[in-house]
Amino acid sequence: MPILRVWTAIIGLIMTSTIVHASDARKTNGPAPAHPVIVIGHRGASGYVPEHTLTSYFIAIQDGADYVEPDLVMTKDGVLVARHENEIGGTTNVAEHPEFASRRTTKVIDGTPVTGWFTEDFTLAELKTLRARERIPDTRPSNTRFDGQFEVPTFEEILNLVHGVEEQRAARARQLGQSAPRRIGVYPETKHPTYFASVGLPMEELLVRTLERYGYRGRQGLAYLQSFEVGNLKALSKMTQLPLVQLIEDNGAPYDLASHGDRRTYADMITPAGLAEIATYAQAIGPSKVLIIPRTADGKLGQPTTLVANAHAHGLLVHPWTFRAENAFVPVDLRHGNVPQAFGDLQGELLPYLRAGIDGFFTDQADIGFRARAAFLHK
Repeated sequence: MPILRVWTAIIGLIMTSTIVHASDARKTNGPAPAHPVIVIGHRGASGYVPEHTLTSYFIAIQDGADYVEPDLVMTKDGVLVARHENEIGGTTNVAEHPEFASRRTTKVIDGTPVTGWFTEDFTLAELKTLRARERIPDTRPSNTRFDGQFEVPTFEEILNLVHGVEEQRAARARQLGQSAPRRIGVYPETKHPTYFASVGLPMEELLVRTLERYGYRGRQGLAYLQSFEVGNLKALSKMTQLPLVQLIEDNGAPYDLASHGDRRTYADMITPAGLAEIATYAQAIGPSKVLIIPRTADGKLGQPTTLVANAHAHGLLVHPWTFRAENAFVPVDLRHGNVPQAFGDLQGELLPYLRAGIDGFFTDQADIGFRARAAFLHK
């Protein structure tokens, strides 16, 4: 698709011609996202190009995302980079690099044996020789045409991209005599923080220090920090005033609790008592969307639970995940045809969640999320 090559070129222009120093990063004046519901570009625009690439984040911003969401892991030399997991065999072309063949190994990550190549065994310079690949090629075959084109970005490169876009938008607004455009937030997730701490690569202090260097601080700092674990959120709550988000699966338990013999599960955490405990260290929850509106036995969208109201009663925002447009992911009654890769009615899925009172949502297709929010707000 030629327009995507244009977007890629624009990213290059932003990164080279718009110089954003960390000390100047948040000097762009402009309002925070003004909508009562925020659109979060999940791993960027991962429905259209391989996830966790600068192109993916840039497209999500252009498509209307209020926040872009990188999953963060660590390199051997202590750099935060964006990958869905620390195992990179499925998201890069590392298997095609014979010089790294000997690094394929099996590790236990959060109690589960995983075989492949791991970011913590590579320096940043080595990771930069790799190129990203589509993580779910069977579901998103069109994304595979971009395999091998994009680097693995660092967290700082993502922040520079965001600020470069802000600077360009602000400059254009000044030229046209318009008011300052809205600013763009970041929504990083710490992946496997207990594991990384166990191998001498703790994430929390580095994450906070990096964000502060780029001007993200305070409750209104346009950054949410999220984790499926509990301990690292509690640690982060002592390091920063940025809002924290407790992610919640629809089954299982936080690894750090389970590894210390704590028997609390995610189900326990969404009870009134569990939500009250979360409110002592976090400002929001990020639950699996089925905890808000479950699917019926035949795969259709069911009726809302009381989770949103209960969370709000404890002062917690609610940002469910993940809304994806493909038929493989939408409820049965909102599919268009029988091809799993084809788009169903994602807007039709989102509207009941918006009516249920959510405060934001993670989506792989921010353009559809943007339109769904507009339809809800202007009904």
